[in-house]
Amino acid sequence: MTAEGLTLRQVGEDAVLVETDGIERATALYTELLARRGELPEITEIVPAARTVLLDGVADRPALLRQLTGLAVAPRPPAEGSLVEVPTVYDGADLTEVAALWGVSTEAAVRIHSEPEYRVAFCGFAPGFGYLTGLSRQYEVPRRPTPRSSVPAGAVALAGPFTGVYPRPSPGGWQLLGRTALPLWDVEREPPALLAPGTRVRFAPTRGSLGVPGRPTALGPAARAARDVERNPPAPDARAGLPPARQSEQH
Repeated sequence: MTAEGLTLRQVGEDAVLVETDGIERATALYTELLARRGELPEITEIVPAARTVLLDGVADRPALLRQLTGLAVAPRPPAEGSLVEVPTVYDGADLTEVAALWGVSTEAAVRIHSEPEYRVAFCGFAPGFGYLTGLSRQYEVPRRPTPRSSVPAGAVALAGPFTGVYPRPSPGGWQLLGRTALPLWDVEREPPALLAPGTRVRFAPTRGSLGVPGRPTALGPAARAARDVERNPPAPDARAGLPPARQSEQH
């Protein structure tokens, strides 16, 4: 079923998956659905992703499908989410390479990445991992050609249009810009995830960042750990229990 450029799919017993043509349309749809939630049949959860929005626990799916069929999605400012500041040491293993891709100095790369206010578009990959948008499209960079078998927890990374912070050690192919000690996922906290869709995020460069005048330029623990893993990769059975092909698909 299609509606205004959207594809509607019934999922399971009580869910609807709405497919869009990209992150901008998916974000606009998510914002629109949140604003109109009181007009829709009862829905347990609305979950955004890169190109889709899932409506789960729908009390009256036929009625929802009828309403979505006539829904016009117009850009509207997202709801004002809470602001989280992420203290960041910009000393990542890939910072110099990213600066070269941008054609700027390392100091300028730190400034470019830390100046915008980001917003969590959606969450996924691992508990507590948010996909952040807000960096200008001209600064999009590709994933690494070969993913690392282990990325340290707290690594601040960049790939395509997204910035993210790894909440725990895991395989990953994003470009590492720095690190933070801020816990992204804590089961003792309610809710455990620090970041949720709509949360605003700012990265604050801290002492130890590469390229910042008057600050140390030695590689920090995250950068050293990433490089050590590249030089001495662990055995396949130590890589989170996943075969190499699956790992490269993970992130």
